[in-house]
Amino acid sequence: MERFRILPAVLVLAAIALLCAPAAAQDQDSSTPQPRHVRQPAQHPVPFSLGSDTPQSATPVEFRSLDRMTPQDRDLAAGAESAIDERAGVDGLEFNQGSWNYQQIACSALPNHLFLQFTRNNGAGDVSVFSASIPRTGGGRVWIIPILRRGYSLFSVAPINALTISAFNHIRAEEHPAMAPEWLATGLCYAALAGAHPQIGPPDESEIKKLPAAPTGILAISPGGGAVILFTDVSAIPRPMQWTMTFDGKGKLLKATHAAAPKSREKVVQKTPVEVQGKPVQTTDAEGKARLIK
Repeated sequence: MERFRILPAVLVLAAIALLCAPAAAQDQDSSTPQPRHVRQPAQHPVPFSLGSDTPQSATPVEFRSLDRMTPQDRDLAAGAESAIDERAGVDGLEFNQGSWNYQQIACSALPNHLFLQFTRNNGAGDVSVFSASIPRTGGGRVWIIPILRRGYSLFSVAPINALTISAFNHIRAEEHPAMAPEWLATGLCYAALAGAHPQIGPPDESEIKKLPAAPTGILAISPGGGAVILFTDVSAIPRPMQWTMTFDGKGKLLKATHAAAPKSREKVVQKTPVEVQGKPVQTTDAEGKARLIK
């Protein structure tokens, strides 16, 4: 009989334990620190490689005469002649008249295109120049960048012309690169297509060597994404030219300017550069002394 009196008591205790278990678990959950979502800082898009591309290591733009071009590139140029004729005619460049010569612009930043610069020299004051872009693979078209037509710019000077910027953006869109291109090589390529023969090192001409060294190459990352490329072309005559190019986060060129670089007696006003992924970029000041932009 005593055994049957104890059994109900055991059942009551078991029921109480079951009822108390959720409450205890709830108390334990409330006292245990819960993991919190940590908001990661926004990663703004940068359209260029930030590796070892510096003014000292950037691949220069090379101008090659016809006899130094590869047979494949000469064949590609010949096959695009009719398209070049058609598109140059739209801009009134008279490609089907007179004697034109061309040379290749070898540009490492845009390897999937063949670039040519055509020149017709009819004497002082009557020089016509334009650049042509020919895709090496399918999915592109021939682009023309007018530089001079009989000694004059068509609309505004080619380096800052909206048509030059638009053509350059279309060419870059046709590239489909596997990785982000070098920033300085991209800037040099744009300058060459716009009519310059850019050099960021000391040129051979002794008179130009006497001129002061302005900043040779700077990459600044915009706070909201994108980048600004700034470099000095020391080969420009009679004075080095300073180029500035502004790109958005997807690599689209928004604006390009170029102006004479300051002389040594002029004060160089350098805007505070934006951080470049924590890595300083070496450049030179107006006196030619090396310094770091942090």
